[in-house]
Amino acid sequence: MKISQISKLSDISSKTIRYYEEIGLMPEPSRNANDYREYDKSAIDKLIFIRRCRELQIPLEQIKQLVLVQIDKTASCHEVDKIIEEQLMKVRKTRKELALLEKSLSLLSKSCQQDRVGDCEILHQLTSS
Repeated sequence: MKISQISKLSDISSKTIRYYEEIGLMPEPSRNANDYREYDKSAIDKLIFIRRCRELQIPLEQIKQLVLVQIDKTASCHEVDKIIEEQLMKVRKTRKELALLEKSLSLLSKSCQQDRVGDCEILHQLTSS
């Protein structure tokens, strides 16, 4: 398969696939007689795996680790569990930060009853120390 085909099947752009090859996340594919990249079914599976990890906002370095641990099918899942747990902790922290942000914005949105910028309580609160 050519890169355009694998791009469509994996829902990852050709540019991103080449980038993944460049950083070592994907192996360099074989080349055919006219020097086009040639991919097999396993490349699609790997790209879908990578895309799903990215959807979970797992950093590329950790995705590399997840790809590597799959080589030894008898290895412990400890590394996989650790990566997922770390990502879960990041998500929980982000949720708390977003809840605080929402609360602050909500308070600000209710603080101004004026119709003139000169009397705007929101602007006043944002500029005062």
